[in-house]
Amino acid sequence: MSVFLGIDIGTSGTKTLAIDAAGRILASATQTYPLHHPKPLWSEQDPDDWWKATIATVRRAVEAAKLKPADVKAIGLSGQMHGSVFLDKNNKVIRRAILWNDQRTAAECAEIERRAGGRAALIRMVANPASTGFTAPKILWLRNHEPKNFEKTKKVLLPKDEIRRRLTGEFATEVSDASGMLLLDVSQRAWSADLLSKLDLDSALLARCYESEEVTGKLTSIAAAELGLSTDCLVVGGAGDCAAGAVGNGIVTKGVLSTSLGTSGVVFVHSDEMKLDPEGRVHTFCHAVRGKWHMMGVNLSAGGSLQWFRNALCETASADAKKKKVDVYGILDSEAAAAPCGSDGLFFLPYLSGERTPHADPDARGCFIGLTLSHGRGHLVRSILEGVTYSMRDSLSIFESLEVPIKRIRASGGGARSPLWRQIQADCFGYKVATINSEEGAAYGVALLAAVGAGEYKNIAEACGATIRVVGETAPNRAAKKVYDAGFPIYQQLYRSLKSDFKAIARL
Repeated sequence: MSVFLGIDIGTSGTKTLAIDAAGRILASATQTYPLHHPKPLWSEQDPDDWWKATIATVRRAVEAAKLKPADVKAIGLSGQMHGSVFLDKNNKVIRRAILWNDQRTAAECAEIERRAGGRAALIRMVANPASTGFTAPKILWLRNHEPKNFEKTKKVLLPKDEIRRRLTGEFATEVSDASGMLLLDVSQRAWSADLLSKLDLDSALLARCYESEEVTGKLTSIAAAELGLSTDCLVVGGAGDCAAGAVGNGIVTKGVLSTSLGTSGVVFVHSDEMKLDPEGRVHTFCHAVRGKWHMMGVNLSAGGSLQWFRNALCETASADAKKKKVDVYGILDSEAAAAPCGSDGLFFLPYLSGERTPHADPDARGCFIGLTLSHGRGHLVRSILEGVTYSMRDSLSIFESLEVPIKRIRASGGGARSPLWRQIQADCFGYKVATINSEEGAAYGVALLAAVGAGEYKNIAEACGATIRVVGETAPNRAAKKVYDAGFPIYQQLYRSLKSDFKAIARL
C-alpha cells in the first residue's frame, strides 16, 4: 500500500492528512497551539509547539487509517509563510519565531529599500517590495534590536523547514516558500547574491533551495521512531501554504484563480510566465509547479476579522449556539443573509492586523464606517463578509489590469463553506465561483506533491488532473453585482481618506 502524508504547519494549528495513490483521503488529524503577542501587532510562536503537534497529528492520522510504518512512502510539508526560526550553531532555537502577521519591521523595510537602491531596484532583484510580514526584514530586526541573538544565529529557517530539519536533519527549503523571504531571485529561482550583499547577510544563513516535488531527504531514525514511520520515508520540498493550497485546489494551469478564506485571505493566480506589478501591490512568487510562477494578493485579516467579531462581540450568540448545539458561525451567517446586499450602506475595512495588498500598510486599522441606528448584528456581519471580499477584489482588479488571464475562480478555506460568502464573492467579482471535491487545501496539495516526488505521478498537473474535480458552482446575481460595483470604489476611497489618520493613530 502506498500512502502519502501532507503536513501543514498553520498559524492556529498543525494538520496532517493521509491520502492513497488515487488521492482519496484516508485520515486527518489536527492539533492547535498558542499564538503569542508580547506587544501590540507583534506575533510569535514556539517552534517546539509545531513539532509536538506534528508528532501528535502524524501518529493519530496513521492510527486512524490503520497504516503500517512502511505504508507511508513520502511526506510533503506546507506551512505559514514568511516566519523566521533562528537557530544557533548547535541547531537550538534562539528565540520564539516571528510570524507572517507580525508588524514590527516597518523601519527594516525602509532600510532594505534604501540599501537596495530604491523600491524599483528591489522589485527588479527579488520581484517584490519590502513588506513587514516577509522574512528578510525580520532578520534585520534581529540584527538591529537583539544583536546578541543575531550573533548567535547560524541558520534562518521558515516554519515548515524547521519541521523538515527535525524530520530529516537537512537544511532545505523550496522555491515557493523561499520567494516570500524577500531574498530569492524569483526569475532565476535561486538566492539573490546581489541583495544579500547589499544587506550584509551571509548566504550561509539560508537553506538549500529545491523545487517543490524534489526529494529533500529521508526520515532520521529518531524522527521515524517518534512518528511511528520508516526511515525509508521520503520528505519532498513541499510548498508555502498559499502555493500548497493552490495545488490542493488544482490551480496549476493558466487561467485558473483561487480565493482562500482562512485567517488571512489570499487571491492566487497561476502564470506560465513571470509577470511583475511595477508598483509592487501584489506579490510575484515561484509556484509549486516546476518552472512556473504565481501572483498573489493577501488580506491579513479575512476569516480573522469574522473570528475577532465572534470572540469580542458575540457572547450571546455563542451561548445560544452552545445551547442549540450548533456552530455560532451558522447563526451569524443566517443573520447576515437576512441583511440586504450592501449592508444598507455599512462598510467594513478589514485591516485589523494592518494590511498587505494593495496598501502594504502596517498602520492601517479596522473600521466600521456608515453605522446608523437601523443597523443590527446581521448588518455588521454581512459588512465584514463584504469588506473582506472587497479587499480580495482589490487584488483581482490588479491582476486584470496586468492582463493576467482569468477564466474561472475556485474558492477554498473555511470561509468558502458559507454559501452566503461564496455568493458575495461571485456577485462582487462577477465570475462563477466553483468549489471542488476536497476542502483540505494546503495539506492535500503537499500530499499530492509527495506522491509526485515518490514517482506515483509524472508531475503535479497530472496528479491534480487525476484527483481534483469541481463539485459546485455559484453564479453571480446581476442586481447584486451592480450594488457591489457601486460600492467598490467607495470602499477603495475610504482607505485613501483615512490613511493619514491611521498614521496619527499609530503614533498615539
